[in-house]
Amino acid sequence: MRAIVIEDVNKASIQELPDPVPAPGEVVVSVEACGLCGTDEHIYKGEFLSSYPLIPGHEFAGVITELGAGVEGWHVGDRVAVDPNISCHRCYFCQTERSNHCLNWRGIGVNVAGALAEKVAVPAENLYAIGDLNFEEAALIEPLSCVVYGLRRLQPAVGDEALIFGAGPIGLLHVQLLAHAGMHQVVVVDRIAQRLERARTLGATEVVLADGSLEQRLRQIAPLGFQIVVDATGVPVVVERALQFVKPAGKLLVFGVCPPQERISLSPFEVYRKDLQILGSFALRYTFHYARDLLASGVVQARPLISHVVGLGEGLAALTQPERFEKLKVVVRPGAR
Repeated sequence: MRAIVIEDVNKASIQELPDPVPAPGEVVVSVEACGLCGTDEHIYKGEFLSSYPLIPGHEFAGVITELGAGVEGWHVGDRVAVDPNISCHRCYFCQTERSNHCLNWRGIGVNVAGALAEKVAVPAENLYAIGDLNFEEAALIEPLSCVVYGLRRLQPAVGDEALIFGAGPIGLLHVQLLAHAGMHQVVVVDRIAQRLERARTLGATEVVLADGSLEQRLRQIAPLGFQIVVDATGVPVVVERALQFVKPAGKLLVFGVCPPQERISLSPFEVYRKDLQILGSFALRYTFHYARDLLASGVVQARPLISHVVGLGEGLAALTQPERFEKLKVVVRPGAR
């Protein structure tokens, strides 16, 4: 099979590899669509939890082509999406329903061979049926399930005002869910005007270009600040700046993946005085069903987030030279030639 392999930091290629063989309890999935994620770029740059060589790719959907020993309830030909988080089910965090913090956690495409390949072997317990959902849209179940998890932690209330930094795919998923959650304002900030227009069509009530007048514009929109502020950029300076726009008793959700060595400055006194809550959100926790159903029902639209559908060759370029793509979500079809 053909696959994208990250060989080392800032070094990747397309390689011919043996087809995967399912271990007991696993199936082989022929990958029909795999989304490229900012995390994949962090992995390529050596800024995440991975070692090399590695086949990346953790947002994917496809068709089961082979069953390993002991697999029940699934059949060759079933159309599926896959939760890439592999938990041990035995450690303290798994046994207290916090499997995303599993002490033996493994991630497909993170430290286990992933789906930027024609085929991938995965645990059968990580499969979710997708019915007739389009494969390219089904590849967004995983990032949407992460957003669902983050917002379930955030617990927005009807009538709140929300501010989202970043109008990439993750920011636009936040826009749609917060708009449906009854926010009276959903304000989005980004550096790219075209992305802001997309945010407006998906439910943003106001959009603000990240330029020299940003603070003035946000103070005009919400003089007291915002009850909910979400960072969907993964840029430390943005996270630091976002804190100033949280109103007293409000919440900041740090959703974007910042490089692990980065640090920000904050005033503990301000956190204390303003009753602030600062929340993180790592991966997902039993939210795949919700995400699939949100896409299948049309409550969340995936198609407007997909800017490119490419084969492995262009997928490699999008991973290693992202500046070449004025992109939202790049979806790779590994079988395309």
